[in-house]
Amino acid sequence: MEASDKLPWGPNSVATVRHIHSTDAASAPPFYKPNLSYDEMLDSRGEVRPHYAALHARMSSLSGAELAHRQWTLEQSFLMQGITFTVYGGDTTTERIIPTDLFPRIIPGAEWAKIDAGLTQRLRALNLFLADIYGERKILADGVVPRELVLGAPSYRREMLGLYVPHGSYVNVSGADLIRGQDGAFAVLEDNLRVPSGVSYMLANRDAAKRTFPGTFRTAGVRPVERYPDLLLATLKSLAADWRPNPQVVVLTPGVYNSAYYEHAYLARLMGTPLVEGRDLVVHDNMIYMRTTVGLRRVDVIYRRVDDDFIDPLTFRRDSGLGVAGLFNAYRAGNVVIANAPGTGVADDKAVYAYVPEIIRYYLDQDAILPNVETYLCREPAQLSHVLANLDKFVVKAVGASGGYGMLVGPHATAAERAEFAEKVAANPANYIGQPTIQLSTAPCLVDGHIEARHVDLRPFLLSGKDIAVTPGALTRVALKRGSLVVNSSQGGGSKDTWVLSDNEAQP
Repeated sequence: MEASDKLPWGPNSVATVRHIHSTDAASAPPFYKPNLSYDEMLDSRGEVRPHYAALHARMSSLSGAELAHRQWTLEQSFLMQGITFTVYGGDTTTERIIPTDLFPRIIPGAEWAKIDAGLTQRLRALNLFLADIYGERKILADGVVPRELVLGAPSYRREMLGLYVPHGSYVNVSGADLIRGQDGAFAVLEDNLRVPSGVSYMLANRDAAKRTFPGTFRTAGVRPVERYPDLLLATLKSLAADWRPNPQVVVLTPGVYNSAYYEHAYLARLMGTPLVEGRDLVVHDNMIYMRTTVGLRRVDVIYRRVDDDFIDPLTFRRDSGLGVAGLFNAYRAGNVVIANAPGTGVADDKAVYAYVPEIIRYYLDQDAILPNVETYLCREPAQLSHVLANLDKFVVKAVGASGGYGMLVGPHATAAERAEFAEKVAANPANYIGQPTIQLSTAPCLVDGHIEARHVDLRPFLLSGKDIAVTPGALTRVALKRGSLVVNSSQGGGSKDTWVLSDNEAQP
């Protein structure tokens, strides 16, 4: 193999491995330059972190052709399995294979223990918060969280007032977004408590990584994530176990045109539960039934992947064709469980997010284990002025938006874009929050034929019924565009597997 055929570990190479056909196994030059951010693989001296040593050695031993072939095999596997997502834009929609990087991100067991404890603490407090604001509202009366912020939020559902929720667990499935700053510490960027997605990609990435680096995986002491579907099913069944010995669970999907439909079908298949649309369910005497080829079958638990607004046209949006007419009456009567409970979105509102450390302290009498990112509420005049005066240094987000939409990354925007966005913020300040731009940590990724540093975040998944469990793995999302901080797949991002090492992982 000529020197030009080797895989360069830097940003200046013009080699494109997808056009390399040599099978020479000579190693690539051990050259990799992260930027000024905290790098997951290399420390500040440029030395390989101990938990990355085995993977780094394996990466360095592979030629460009070999890595290209592994990447191609991974992508073909995703294509054959139909692992896709849908991007909406303009008048068209595009279905794509989610871009997936073949190099896993690795997190030591001791570091994960803090993440586990911090997320468990956070979700416990948020469930107590939801039970309170739909009950006695003590936290509002005590002025810890502004009353108007909660009661005026679009995602607050007055229909939930006084309703019984099994185990007090409003949020049964969640996926928090964590980032690692330049100091190496993790912080929570967002709480995703409504209908969080991405767990199917976590599972698919694990399957791909085990086949891409089988020897490294076997010896690394990676904690398994494959039991997630079984644990999800057990969690869902536990919500109705007090009144039904073997509850019937279904997954409610908006249909094949939803961006996450693959995930809905994937989880239903792995759990062995029916995948249904609203038209497959009927209500009779405040009971929910599923149409089958042998007649109606009662449904006890609905894992809904439909937003609140659309689950019942008699209670919420009357023009919805995705939900079930009368579903909320059956829920109110206690004859069916909806997971996650309607109205959970108020607890992950981006403005309420700023108060989560106070919420933890109020209900648990503890300091937050995982901090928030510093957040400015544009509803407050002084904070609004500060954000508008520093738009070139801030990320500004609409409180109800998701998926990377409705946001401005100030340092990467033009002066004209910042001026236009400032007008939107000034016209409706309560709808926006601002956060200082944080240089997310970076990890090695195979991009256009060479290995480069790309910014990443972390989305662990939690299950909550009687108890709370954090899956010992996560979806690492990657900003594949050079210099970008936006990791959402709808905005050009991708993903990679996350290896959480056991406490007794072997050290090189």
